[in-house]
Parts: sequence; C-alpha cells; structure tokens
Amino acid sequence: MEKIGVLTSGGDAPGMNASIRAVVRSAVQNGIDVIGIRRGYCGLLERDFQKLNRRSVANIIQRGGTILETARCDEFETTEGREKAYEILKAEGIEGMVAIGGDGTFRGASAISEEHKMKFIGIPATIDNDVYGTDFTIGFDTAINTAMEAIDRIRDTADATERIFFVEVMGRLAGFIAIEVGIAGGAEEIIIPEIETDLEKLCQRIKDSLKRGKRSSIIVVAEGNEIGHTMQIADYVKLRLKVTCRTCILGHLQRGGSPTARDRVLASRMGIAAVDGLLKGKHGHAVGVSKGEIVYIPFRETWEKRKEVDHKFLESSRVLAI
Repeated sequence: MEKIGVLTSGGDAPGMNASIRAVVRSAVQNGIDVIGIRRGYCGLLERDFQKLNRRSVANIIQRGGTILETARCDEFETTEGREKAYEILKAEGIEGMVAIGGDGTFRGASAISEEHKMKFIGIPATIDNDVYGTDFTIGFDTAINTAMEAIDRIRDTADATERIFFVEVMGRLAGFIAIEVGIAGGAEEIIIPEIETDLEKLCQRIKDSLKRGKRSSIIVVAEGNEIGHTMQIADYVKLRLKVTCRTCILGHLQRGGSPTARDRVLASRMGIAAVDGLLKGKHGHAVGVSKGEIVYIPFRETWEKRKEVDHKFLESSRVLAI
C-alpha cells in the first residue's frame, strides 16, 4: 500500500486532530503517502484534497474540532454518489481510507467497501460514546469533563438561590454522557433515553430530598429522553411541587475545547491501530478499545448491535445523592 486517504465526518469530537496526527505519522513511518480529504464525504466527491506529512500535522494534538473539517453528505448516501467517490479514489491512486467519525460515517464506509471493495477502516470519534464494540470513543472524556465543569458552576448558583436546575446534556439516543456527568457532578436524578421516565416518581424523589433538608437539586437530562424537551419536565415538576425550577441546555459547548489527556492518548492509539489494520487486512472494520486492548469491530456490528448503559451504575447515582 503506497497511498491512503483520511477524512473526518459527521459531528466533530475533541481528539479528532490527535487521531489525524497519529494516522499521518504512522503511515509516513511505513512509507505511505497520506491524502487529507476536507469536509468528509462531501469533500471526497468534490476532490477537496490536500497532501499531509509529518509537519502538516504538527501542533494539532491539543486542538479541538478537526483541521480537515467535517460535513454531512446526502449525495454519498446514494449508490451513484458512492460509485462517483470510488472512481475519484481510484483515479487519485488511493488504496485505503481511514474514516474518523461515528455511526453515519461507518455506514457510508461500509457501503462503499461492500459495493466497490474499497479498503476502509474506521476510528470511532463521537462524544456520545455509543459505538458498539469499544469501551470508549474519541471525544467522550472531554465532553463529560466539560459538562461536569459547567454543572459544578450551576451547583453554586442552585445552592445560593435554593432552586432546582434541570441540566440538559447531549445524548440523542444514548445516556452515557448523562450518567457519567450526573455521577461526577453529584446530580440528584439522571434521565436517559434508555429508561422510561415516571414524572410522578421523579417528583416524589425530589420532594423526599427536600424533606431531608436539601435546599437545591441538580437533575441531569439526556437530550434524547422520551418525554420531549427538558423544559417540559421542569415545568411539570414546577407545577406539581410548587418549586422554582430553571433549565440550562449545555448544547454544543460539549463538543468544543482542547481534548483531555485521556482522549489524546486514545486517539493516538486508535490512529496507529487504523494504519496497522489497513496493512494487515483489517479493512471493513472499526478500531476499538476493549478492556485496555485494541480490537477491530466489523462495521455492521457498530450499528446493528446496541451498546448498553450500565443500569447498576445508574442506580448507584441515587444512593450517592441521598
């Protein structure tokens, strides 16, 4: 293999730059040229390429976002779009691809791999941590630390004003961020998409905590909860208990910022493993880490199998919040 490409796709995640850096330097070490593809699959279809070398990825390990930028691409979701992409890659002499992203990124990579035998390997980078087969995804650790710092500040205000704060964190389909942030931030309640929320029981637990002398509460809510907008939950509690409630939506604050040391190390390991995997015929897989060891997960398993949250871990948050 003499030339590979690398792209970032879907939502950005802190640590993507660290993984690009690792891919490039590992490839160069193996005598392989690297082409960076800007704006994900859209850039691929538009031939938005740039050659990458050791120097071009210097001093990016600490940067959030992605130097290659990212975008979503409707055209690539069609068979015609993927055929066009394959012809472009073939004309450019690119023999293998590293796709950095989440579920949608891997679906696209899997489709073009199956239809045209193009050698794709994936690196899971999503703050949601919802990719099956890997214990952690790039960006998750940074996101929960960012959200935790925000909750620490909200806690000060909640205590000073004796209010209940509902803090919405990201997690459209999974509650991994909410659980970790909730426990780390000492939240009284954690609401996630995987578990149906009983608003009456929620109100009763808040009422019980007030009777025990708590002057304020923090309720962490994953954005994908089945009830709807976090404000709807806060309004219900406000009317039911006659208490003052406030809502704070952290939103895209969680996506940005310099990656933590844990995310930089994880991204570096996965970047090296991606190049190694291409050279060893592991295309059609995503890189993962399980119990501290590098693993390779078939693309289809990353979305066909569901990564489960630890329900016992969630239950422990209520014990800790008493």
